[in-house]
Amino acid sequence: MVKKKLKIDKHILIPKHLKVGEKEKSSLLKKYSTDLKDFPRILKTDAAISKLDVKPGDLVKIVRDSPTSGESVFYRVISDV
Repeated sequence: MVKKKLKIDKHILIPKHLKVGEKEKSSLLKKYSTDLKDFPRILKTDAAISKLDVKPGDLVKIVRDSPTSGESVFYRVISDV
């Protein structure tokens, strides 16, 4: 039996994950008058972001399909704990 290597980031149930650039990150923080500690966390070891070059403190944009609005955007900050 041959095992295929699963590409988790290509799975139909996994939403699109994108690394947010520094410019967009500072713009978001300023727009919402917030700090990174206020964002929900996602572990650096999460399979959905394994292909992204992220480090703790980076911000990830998650784009999910939504039946009511077309797509919904969520943000998570990378954590190593």
